[in-house]
Amino acid sequence: MSEANMTNDEARMADGEEAPEFITVDFTDGGSERCEILGVFDYEGGEYIALAPETDDEGVYFYVYEENEDGSFSMGDIEDDDTWDAVAKKFEELIEGIE
Repeated sequence: MSEANMTNDEARMADGEEAPEFITVDFTDGGSERCEILGVFDYEGGEYIALAPETDDEGVYFYVYEENEDGSFSMGDIEDDDTWDAVAKKFEELIEGIE
């Protein structure tokens, strides 16, 4: 399971829009990656989070998302390739609907 550490990035941008939120994902191999939170969304009864790593302009990470009672959250790996593909497709559909 990956862990997420929220940064204190809640400033508003000059035009009134919220600044992007970032987390640092700590991987089980000891590495870490700072990622922008693209969104949390539902798919077939589960919640998922989409993250954009700072080091890859076109990459997106998807994780199972669980909000804890204290307001924090945890993330878990999507174990099944078919589920990962379906979650990625759902996210693409959501993004296309916004644009």
